[in-house]
Amino acid sequence: MSEPADARRGALAVDSDARHDGRHRGDTRVRIQQVALELFAERGYDKTSLREIAERLDVTKAALYYHFKSKEDIVASLVEDYTGKLDELIAWGQRQPRTAQTRAEILDRYLRITAEMQPVFWMLHQNQAAAGSLAGPGTKGALFRERGRAVGELLTSGPDASLPERIRGLIAITGMSVSWMLFSGQAGHDELADAVLQVTTELVNGQAGHDQ
Repeated sequence: MSEPADARRGALAVDSDARHDGRHRGDTRVRIQQVALELFAERGYDKTSLREIAERLDVTKAALYYHFKSKEDIVASLVEDYTGKLDELIAWGQRQPRTAQTRAEILDRYLRITAEMQPVFWMLHQNQAAAGSLAGPGTKGALFRERGRAVGELLTSGPDASLPERIRGLIAITGMSVSWMLFSGQAGHDELADAVLQVTTELVNGQAGHDQ
């Protein structure tokens, strides 16, 4: 028996409301992260309170608590977002053929992640004493050791790549991150992106053993 029209319309309305609520919660979460980063940059992590974050957002502390219970939770969420993006890139890259086109796409995607997450890097850099243990012991080192190495490996000819080849891949993505952070105030976004991609592409494509 077919579902009554009124019931179908009701179900669609509920589903639409749920999707809207989900987007709204996601938008609010992102806005909280953005405002927190702004205040951390202006006042430092230690001198910023949840109350000040809520005031700048023009929401109550209760509304803020719905998403984050502490400043540590906000920072942990930022780190998790970053690692999640890297994990997605790594999973995608592992399914692709080891070609120059794939390497170019990996570099481009990694650069986009780096540019998007730059405010997080700056916050962690400027608040090293306070932020050192925010997301768990060894988190920052693990980011570069595990995920950095994994992305670098995607820029090689494969599992049997030589040590120099693997080092060049790691240098490429590490240099991309450092260069973006250090030169972002000295060049426009597009100019810097073009320069970083040119240098890193030349580096990984010069590796012996790659197909053309």
